[in-house]
Amino acid sequence: MENLKTKTKSLKGYTNPMQQPKIVKVVVSVGVGSLKDKNKIKVIEDRLLKITGQKAAPRGAKIAIANFKSRQGDVVGYQVTLRGARMQDFLERLIHISLPRTKDFRGISKNSADEMGNYTLGIKEHTIFPETADEELKDVFGLAITVVTTAKSRKEVQDFLEHLGFPFKKVEEPKKR
Repeated sequence: MENLKTKTKSLKGYTNPMQQPKIVKVVVSVGVGSLKDKNKIKVIEDRLLKITGQKAAPRGAKIAIANFKSRQGDVVGYQVTLRGARMQDFLERLIHISLPRTKDFRGISKNSADEMGNYTLGIKEHTIFPETADEELKDVFGLAITVVTTAKSRKEVQDFLEHLGFPFKKVEEPKKR
């Protein structure tokens, strides 16, 4: 299997290899919302550790919102920033193992790329990762995965990630009569 790092060296359309986009980091984040149950929060921390191989950092609320009964500084989510070898391993497992395990998987959307060269992917169930599949199914949570690149535009990040092997949806042409 070809590594993501070696795949980027063969990207066409650039006069200098230093112009090619690179993946800077991958940010995996999970929101716990207004969970007051400490056991569920511990489960989320533990499973995020198993999925990413790195301990998650708690993220606090920036402002207090009375309707949600949250105060400033309350833990509302967890975040992991992956770089280097851990990032490469996580992306390999995501592309080749986890995403194909998703129910009715037909590809990911190209529209999730933004103008700054980042791609954000939402996953509804963390159970698609083989590290957590054998555990209880009552505490299922979703997560957001952001791939931060050095690409300068939406089109450039789409082409770059497609070159790396991200399984994008195939756009079907309308049939001519």
